[in-house]
Order: sequence, then structure tokens, then C-alpha cells
Amino acid sequence: MRMDSMSFASQAAESVRRGQCAFCKFLSANDTGKTGGHQAGIYIPKNAVSLIFPTPFDKGANHDRWAEIHWMASEVSKSRFIYYGRGTRNEYRITHCSSNHFDPLDEEHTGGLLVLVRCDWDAYEGWILNHDEEIDDFFAILDLEPAQVGGLIEKSPQNERGLQAQIFQAFTATLSDNFPTAIIMSAKAREIHETLFDHKEYTETQPDRQLLDWLAMEYHLFRYIEDMMFHKTIQQGFSSMEEFLSVANSITNRRKSRAGKSLENHLAAIFAGNRLTFETQVVTEGRKRPDFIFPGATAYHDSSFSAQNLIVLAAKTTCKDRWRQILNEANRVRDKRKYLCTLQQGVSSKQMQEMLDEKVTLIVPAPYIACYPRPYQKDVMSLKNFIAFAKHKKSNYP
Repeated sequence: MRMDSMSFASQAAESVRRGQCAFCKFLSANDTGKTGGHQAGIYIPKNAVSLIFPTPFDKGANHDRWAEIHWMASEVSKSRFIYYGRGTRNEYRITHCSSNHFDPLDEEHTGGLLVLVRCDWDAYEGWILNHDEEIDDFFAILDLEPAQVGGLIEKSPQNERGLQAQIFQAFTATLSDNFPTAIIMSAKAREIHETLFDHKEYTETQPDRQLLDWLAMEYHLFRYIEDMMFHKTIQQGFSSMEEFLSVANSITNRRKSRAGKSLENHLAAIFAGNRLTFETQVVTEGRKRPDFIFPGATAYHDSSFSAQNLIVLAAKTTCKDRWRQILNEANRVRDKRKYLCTLQQGVSSKQMQEMLDEKVTLIVPAPYIACYPRPYQKDVMSLKNFIAFAKHKKSNYP
């Protein structure tokens, strides 16, 4: 079952488009049985119950049914969809997922993106996208992002309503035919969020929630702008296949570019809001550019400034493959601890141990820590804890 990553991503996306209903989530250690729980199996949140049952169930009894899942277009499992409603349990899961040659719940798939599509009530198609590139490609094709997974996949943008729709419309009207830059898009998303919800204090009191809220707002804003800008083009049609592919590639590349910058932009705003001293994209050795250096370029290149007080932080939406890229970005901390902020919802125990061996600490939004293997959850930092750590370092600056 060897194919290039774009092939897996495009096949999974096409399956989503054809299917009756589709769902995606990062496989957590809880799904693969690595959190110490007694029940392994794919956890299906209640907001996605319609994927596997026509109606939700009330507590008091277990309910199940069986269906075939065609994995990766070549393997088939006879799987059990079950609602656990007895005793203290109240959850939906999919068990019996493995086939003769493929096990989606292999521990090495922890952190991989599960895509599950209902073709009809007796037949499903399933995909495990286990590498950063294929996850990025899948997200770009369908205009998704890591912070938005964990539920049913919307096949088209939802109609925005009320004041949010008015703000989106007014902003889009100022853009003519040009997309805003990544910096402007992120800043506008934060501005709109504060206008609607007035939670500026969360930057300091609840930075993990603030980050996810800002990411979600930018995601909805981008989808709205994209839909408005390309609506007429799509209605008019295309004169040739080359023209269609050119527009499609332009859309996909723009989606990837925005998603890659969004996390970095919002982290910078949160760090600034917490009065941390830092710089972004500082040139280190060999023209390398870490995403963040605390306190900045001058301190980094000053040999009299203790390397113990430097913090080098990378920002990557997913990190199953890419975490190694940060190891040699800054020679002054090569043998010291390095930090990686990610939206990855879990990796395998083996990968966690490899990161610890290389002195890499993950920073993730607090709700995501539970997605990691239980023995390693203590080694993952929340954004709030990282900010406290950076403030402590700042107190040691000369």
C-alpha cells in the first residue's frame, strides 16, 4: 500500500466529496489505547454521532451495529459501531478496525489524521494520513486546519449570520480583488473576535483558549473571503482544463500559506500581550531562521549573554515528521532544550521519547495534552505554562 502522500490526501478528499457524511480527527493516545484506559477504539464525539448512527441514544443501555470500512482503498474490516450507555460510561466508539494487513489503531498512527466517510449505512471508507505533508495537502484541498478537526467535515462554508456576517462583509468589500496578507488576515481576525466577544483579558488569563479562538475566527474569515472572491469565477466556469488547474492550484497554495503563518502570527500577539521580549525570524547560523527567539537577535549574537537565558521556539501546525527540523536552527542551544509549539493532537510514545532524547519540549493548547500518551503528558507544556516559564527567564536578563 505504498503511494505518494498527495495521492492519499487527494483520494481521501475525493472520498469526502462523494460520501454522504464525513468526519476527521487526529488519532489520540486514547484511541490507540496508550493512555492507560481499558477500552481502545476510535472515539467518536457526540457532535459526530450522525456519522455512525441515525439518531443519538440515551443512557441506560449499550447499542451497536456492524459495517464494513474500506481502509486506504485496499483493506476491509468488519467493524463494530457501539454506544456505551451503561454505568458511568456515555460514549461512542468504533472497534474491530483492523484487517489482515492494516491496523488503523497501530500505536505508530497516534497523531495521524483519521478520515472516515460514510458511503452508505453499511459501507464506509477510511484513511489514515500519517505524515505532515499529506495532512497539509488534505487540509488545503478541503480548506480545513488542525484546530478545526474533531467533528463532521463541512463540504461548503456555512452562511455567516448576524453581526459577524456584517463585519466579514464590510471587511471583504475593502479588499477589491486581492487577498489580505497573512499578517493583516490574522490581525483582522483578532480584531473581529474582540469586537464580538470582548475577551481581551484571555490573552493573559487564558492564552490557550485565546489562541484556539483566534485561529477559529481566522479560519471562518478566510473561508468567507475565499467564497466571495471565487464565487463569480466558479459560476462562469473555465475555458480549459489548464485554466481550471491553475485556479485550483492557486487556491490550494494560498490555503497552505495562510495556515502555515496563522499559528505564528497569533502566538506573536499572545507573547506581546504578555509583555514578553522576543523577535521573530531572527537569522542565526547559516541563514537559518527560528520562528521565535527570546529575548531576540542582539542577545542571541552576544556571546556574553548566557545561552541558559535564551529560548528558541518553533511553531508548526503539525509535527509528526517535522519536529526534527528544529534541532539545528540555532547553534547556541543545540545541546540545550528547544521548544516547539504545535496544534498536533498526539504523537506515539516512540516519537515522544525521541523528542525527549533530543531535548525537544512540545507546547500545545491545554485541551490537547490529554491526547498524548499518559506517561508523557507531564512532559508536554500548555501555552500558559510556557508563558510563565518565559517570564521567569526574562527576570534573569541582565
